Amino acid sequence: MNEKEKLLLKYIEENPFMSQQELSERSGMSRSAVAGYISSLVKQGKILGRAYVLPNKKGITCIGGANIDRKLQLDGKLMPETSNPGKTEQSAGGVARNIAENLGRLGKPSNLITVVGEDTEGSWLLAQTKSFADVSSSQRMGNQRTGAYSAILDEAGEMLFAVADMNIYESVDIDFINKRWGVIASSEMVLLDTNFPEDVLKHIIRRCQTEGVSLTVIPVSEPKVLKLPPSLEGVTWFICNKGEAEAYLGMKIETEGDYFKAAKEITKRGAERTVITRGDQGLIYYTTYQEARAVLPPKVEVTDVTGAGDALVAGILFGYLKGSDTDGACRIGVTCSSITLQSKFTVAPALNKSKLQQEFSLYY
Repeated sequence: MNEKEKLLLKYIEENPFMSQQELSERSGMSRSAVAGYISSLVKQGKILGRAYVLPNKKGITCIGGANIDRKLQLDGKLMPETSNPGKTEQSAGGVARNIAENLGRLGKPSNLITVVGEDTEGSWLLAQTKSFADVSSSQRMGNQRTGAYSAILDEAGEMLFAVADMNIYESVDIDFINKRWGVIASSEMVLLDTNFPEDVLKHIIRRCQTEGVSLTVIPVSEPKVLKLPPSLEGVTWFICNKGEAEAYLGMKIETEGDYFKAAKEITKRGAERTVITRGDQGLIYYTTYQEARAVLPPKVEVTDVTGAGDALVAGILFGYLKGSDTDGACRIGVTCSSITLQSKFTVAPALNKSKLQQEFSLYY
């Protein structure tokens, strides 16, 4: 918003029934100029139609990846240069998409802003997601393939290698985001993963900061964390794993003290709260309020680690927006992660508010 738009919004907040003529007289602008600025405010989602109804902040908007996850597991030893017997599984994936579904299962309204191809996979992916998140702001892209991640696992379930086709995300530009800014601006929280191009990520971070929109950033991977700007001013939560923190900061994390040192450095770059996950050792957090602590996970029988990190993020944001402090939100996140670890699915079908409350009371 420019200064004149901010001034008009201030007057409208004081009296939503003020006419354009009254706004013109009070602001000293011409009526035609007021009409233009009002139109701009509507497009930005700052006001909603006649009587200038101010939007209620609602739900979490998840921006980023949505793709097909395929697991191909061998029945025996890999035999190169020939066909190998095995089993295949397909599931809906993508960090932003997984987090949106987890939030929906917890009863928290969520929106998903992503791109998929005009193909069978894209149709299936949106159909799988729309029961848990609003996908109306997502877009089908012609002449593009839906993002896909295919992992080859050995007979013990350990990954041999994987292939990721995420080229569709390079078609996303700043105009795509700006056209959906009304949805973004009216969110309680925005969740941003790093699948989209670097200039798009920087634009979202900068605009959220300028407009006071709460923002959580999830780096996705070590190569993709390097797309982020050096400054994280305006970021409410920055949640990453050890490798992503090392890549972003250019440092090695070897001791528990190093984890806290890294988290503190990320908060110095502007993030209000930093979480670094540690696999089966839980997580540590550090905040600009000088809060620092490790949260250990409960001991559970692990079925599959896939998706546990996405459930952790969803749980943290669910707890935070329910009013939990940093420690409480992180414990809720760890509980959601533990539920997912016990499931063979990327997003655990058993995850809901009741299951979360039950497990949380057992663990903490």
